[in-house]
Amino acid sequence: MRLRALLDTDALGLRLLGGEDELDRSVRGVMTTDLRDPSRYLSGGELVLTGLAWRRDADDSEPFVRILVQAGVAALAAGEAELGDVPEDLMQACARHRLPLFAVHESVAFATITEHVVRQVSGERAGDLAAVVDRHRRMMTSGPAGGGPDVVLDLLGSDLDLRAWVLSPTGRLIAGSKVAGPDLPPETCAGLAAEHLAAARTGRRGPHRLLLGGSRYSLFPIRSSGRSPQAARDVRETVLSDWLLAVEADAGDWPEERLDLLQGVTQLIAVERDRRDAARTVRRRLAQEVLELVQTGAAPAEIAARLRVAAPVLLPGLGTAPHWQVVVARVDWEGDEVEGGPVAQSLLEEILVDPLATGPEPSDRIAVAHTGDEAIALVPLPAVSTEHDGPETGLLADALLQSVREPLSAGLSEDGRLTLGVSAAVHSAEGLRGALEEARHARRVAAARPGRVCAAGHQELASHVLLLPFVPDDVRRAFTARLLDPLTDYDRRHRAELIPTLEAFLECDGSWTRCATRLHLHVNTLRYRVGRIEQLTGRDLSRLEDKLDFFLALRMS
Repeated sequence: MRLRALLDTDALGLRLLGGEDELDRSVRGVMTTDLRDPSRYLSGGELVLTGLAWRRDADDSEPFVRILVQAGVAALAAGEAELGDVPEDLMQACARHRLPLFAVHESVAFATITEHVVRQVSGERAGDLAAVVDRHRRMMTSGPAGGGPDVVLDLLGSDLDLRAWVLSPTGRLIAGSKVAGPDLPPETCAGLAAEHLAAARTGRRGPHRLLLGGSRYSLFPIRSSGRSPQAARDVRETVLSDWLLAVEADAGDWPEERLDLLQGVTQLIAVERDRRDAARTVRRRLAQEVLELVQTGAAPAEIAARLRVAAPVLLPGLGTAPHWQVVVARVDWEGDEVEGGPVAQSLLEEILVDPLATGPEPSDRIAVAHTGDEAIALVPLPAVSTEHDGPETGLLADALLQSVREPLSAGLSEDGRLTLGVSAAVHSAEGLRGALEEARHARRVAAARPGRVCAAGHQELASHVLLLPFVPDDVRRAFTARLLDPLTDYDRRHRAELIPTLEAFLECDGSWTRCATRLHLHVNTLRYRVGRIEQLTGRDLSRLEDKLDFFLALRMS
């Protein structure tokens, strides 16, 4: 379709602000974004819709428009809901770069424009995308006419004879068409997710094509609409949370019309993804409130009262939770340009979904907060076995990562690590603080192990952390003196700060880059200090056993 046709549709609420001479440009798609740099999501020819949340001041307009022009977009449409009017600096930037600019009236939803454009540009495709778009609103409703992504996938199967599935980044099956036949085996889902993540990390543009288990698949990324004001500066900020559309076909020889169709389908599914993410906002906030009470040492009665208030949201269908577990996760990237907390939060929400759960959306019972680089989940358990010889119930650290290790290792590539710790179950709010510390200690044990994806449970702490209070005082003093006195004496004489360096090094899980940054040191200075620690104590901080000894000594000192 032509840009000129957009102005002929009153229901779209578009007003032309500039670019009259460019209205014969063709529109090949539509994208909604509030990223400061959305270039990696653009392929050219799009109508870009923005709510202007990326704009902090007048200087932001010029680089944003320049990025759009370099990507070859057809036009820009700016919503008036955020600022009231489209800023003059944005109009001037679009005029300089000959980029057509529209204003979108605040009464018009971006979804309305998206549906219209997708319907128009797909008129020559093989099959009937109009049916998909027409059922878009019904797909998003919660009534009996709804159906989420399955509705779109069913139409792909019935109209275009395409077998398709929606997968999470860990390979969990989110949706599949009824006409697609049996669900994909778990190992196939994991393999497809691993290929998707590996391709995303290398910057390859979708669709990604591969041969797996004798069948050919094409993978289309399903990305959030990007309406968050916080612009993703690095693919690592989103690679572990993006869904994917897997189609059992080779898209290498598809015409542009069919590729456009699948891109439109991913946009519709992305709306459902955004809806689910929005529903998690309340649970995240409640989890954050409970976590703050636990960490600040609030009275158990206050924490219990807060949990009772949050129960209808955190425990739909359960009412009360006899037991709780705490799970702590951390994603570390080389360097400090990527914040790990939000990444770990999204990933932990995904990992904790039980793929065999039935009834309400399983993630409705998962409350994950993040503080700093940690993500912390408060997981309710309907029941936990109290028999010593009975089977252990609740979450097990190794089981959580068993099915997701392959795809996550691909997404973490050579510069990322996921470490996870799981506490024992506690039966009251009074035990949550101890459970949180237990989960954190377990995660540190996991971080001391080799590998990209590691986990540890409370069972593995029984031999040291949980037994520390029962170690005789004279044994504790002898143990800590043997390891730490040489460092304390050296610090006293030379003001070398070896003890703070050792603590920071262990807290950073042996990462030279993060530890040096935390201490505001050059890496070579840090290496000199660690070398001095090893020389004075006769220990090797690259060995797990010695790291644990130092960790215990610092805990007991």
